[in-house]
Amino acid sequence: MGTSSVDLRQLVRDVPDFPKPGILFRDLTPLMRDPDGWQEVIRQLTVVCERLQPDLIVGIESRGFIVGTALATATRLGFVPVRKPGKLPGQVTGVDYALEYGTDRLEIHSDALADGQRVLVIDDLLATGGTAAACAQLVEAAGGSLCGFGFVAELADLDGRSRLPQEHPVESLIIYS
Repeated sequence: MGTSSVDLRQLVRDVPDFPKPGILFRDLTPLMRDPDGWQEVIRQLTVVCERLQPDLIVGIESRGFIVGTALATATRLGFVPVRKPGKLPGQVTGVDYALEYGTDRLEIHSDALADGQRVLVIDDLLATGGTAAACAQLVEAAGGSLCGFGFVAELADLDGRSRLPQEHPVESLIIYS
């Protein structure tokens, strides 16, 4: 993603045994708190936008809102939230998806995406890929045209990338293997 004096990985805090024993949680809040680090995140994601040319940024609840709105502001693009059920007023389009145990649902305003608008899906972290894959389905169901995915960090050993549509680029700024 270009050269920078900011090492993003050094600004991510490792939290062992969170949220349960055996899990190493990658906490991005110190990165967000660091002005230079956060500027570098948005700079690198702006390069992704320049290459993929989205019309809109779609952010996945809830940390995708933080990354997505900052990126939308920096690139002068609109932002559309994808939320859990019951959070958006008015008509919504939804998609149900499988979790490790059970199901969940994501929703978007039914009128949020005009036919064919190019959409970049943004979230803080790519783990197993289930939520991002569901968001991709939702973008298509709502009339948008997916142009790619952007993540601040990716846990490569969970292979979430393989669950995403292979025809679209997946960009992660920090990859943990």
